[in-house]
Amino acid sequence: MPSGLVMRSTGSRYLVRGDDGTLHECVAKGNLRIKGWKSTNPVAVGDRVDFTPQADADHPGAITDLHDRRNYLVRRSVNLSHHRHVIAANLDQALLMVTVARPRTSYGFIDRFLVTAEAYQVPVVLVVNKVDDLADAEMEDLAEVVDTYRQAGYRVLMTSARTGAGVGDVRALLTGRVTLVAGHSGVGKSTLINAIDPALDLHTAAISHASEKGQHTTTYAEMFELGVTREQPDAAPPRHAPSPTFLIDTPGIKGFGLVDLKAEDIGDQFPEIFRLKAACRFNNCLHKDEPGCAVRAALDAGDLAPSRYRSYRDMLEGIDEESPYRLDRTEE
Repeated sequence: MPSGLVMRSTGSRYLVRGDDGTLHECVAKGNLRIKGWKSTNPVAVGDRVDFTPQADADHPGAITDLHDRRNYLVRRSVNLSHHRHVIAANLDQALLMVTVARPRTSYGFIDRFLVTAEAYQVPVVLVVNKVDDLADAEMEDLAEVVDTYRQAGYRVLMTSARTGAGVGDVRALLTGRVTLVAGHSGVGKSTLINAIDPALDLHTAAISHASEKGQHTTTYAEMFELGVTREQPDAAPPRHAPSPTFLIDTPGIKGFGLVDLKAEDIGDQFPEIFRLKAACRFNNCLHKDEPGCAVRAALDAGDLAPSRYRSYRDMLEGIDEESPYRLDRTEE
């Protein structure tokens, strides 16, 4: 039975790329589940699967088995709070696209995404887009975002998908890898992907001037193989070809609820807090009001970004990023 890669998931139908490069519309067998999982989607983009090939346009193939995942990225289900939704699986990296303005990406959202990625072993690069469209005061906000996350240990790139600035740096990161692109609606994900591979020609939409928020243009996660001629999607790749480059476009994410993290584990997903914890007086320090806390000392000394500590405390207290009880209410 052939194996393949799930390229698109639209609920009940999946697009599977066979290892020979051919594409097949498939459905999942009714009993297909991952043991022990409470997930709204048993099959996700990026999954390796066994399948029976599609016979013709009227007779789809069938996904018969799921391979083990080496990693994945999840978020809390919008409708089922105790379930998780798998955004994508088997990732080499994720690009989190953020914007300082129009729309503004909150520190709370960024930090929740980063914490989840750390927990599920997905490396993240921050891409700050639309840097060509900032007033002087907003340039100061840009510098703060860049400094905050570089200090935490993350790679941060600055781009303008519209003008092409920084696009080459992003393209160099993608070659031969499987990369997920995520972010709020309106941050320019589709525009950036089009700049990287114009042949994709993904639909884009303008920002709403009334709300300064994005409009959804992607409605489901889809993986694209870069550099493939779209007129011949079923053509097999040449022999001895280099490793393919895959990019996963995702719907705009408004919020990013955490799942599967205990309070005592949250701090370990902040690299800068994890580096400091060994110097705390108590091994079980939660970095709140305990004496001898190295994390609080770093915060007081200006060596830990206040926004990162606020996000940590909010997660510790179970406060969602859109809650009116957030400490940084003005960020949204």
